[in-house]
Amino acid sequence: MATQKDTVRRLLDRAGRTYAAEAGINLADKPAPLYRLLVLGVLLSTRISADIAVAAARELRGYGTPRKMLDATWQQRVDALGRAHYVRYDESTATALGDGARLLIDEYGGDLRKIRDGEVREQLRKFPRLGPVGADIFCREAQAVWPELRPYLDRKTLDGARRVGLPADAAKLARLVDGPDLAGFSAALVRVSLDKKLADQVREG
Repeated sequence: MATQKDTVRRLLDRAGRTYAAEAGINLADKPAPLYRLLVLGVLLSTRISADIAVAAARELRGYGTPRKMLDATWQQRVDALGRAHYVRYDESTATALGDGARLLIDEYGGDLRKIRDGEVREQLRKFPRLGPVGADIFCREAQAVWPELRPYLDRKTLDGARRVGLPADAAKLARLVDGPDLAGFSAALVRVSLDKKLADQVREG
């Protein structure tokens, strides 16, 4: 019978790549990669597949700072989203990205590290189109470089834990992996919450 450690190992092996890594973001506690993670959170907040949102983040990598995003024309942003097939939401998202870049520059000098001084999740929700879901996405990924967020295991990750027979309790889950692995662990749990076939493969070995 598989132990919890066996399940965790399979989970990380099959699905433990962070969404930031998939989007080509080399996450670090620096303004540019944190901004790209914010953009990814905005893109993943809409009712669109994660694969398309990640592809859109890759298309937008040329606008990887708030200043570059703001300097891009609205049409350039729309075109980048279109190349990733990020349709239906492309025009409104292009506007939101411009407005969010302006907010980040005006309120935080373009540096997301400044939100660490306050309630991170609440400050994130100031950004257009980054609602509760997007704030959770950002925090799950950012815990890789912001240790004070650990363990960030939200309802979506607990849903995934239930699917693969792990405890649906954040404190117990956090003890199953080392702190630096929590971001990948949470990404894997989200994936199995969304993909029953993947969950079955992890559970059955």
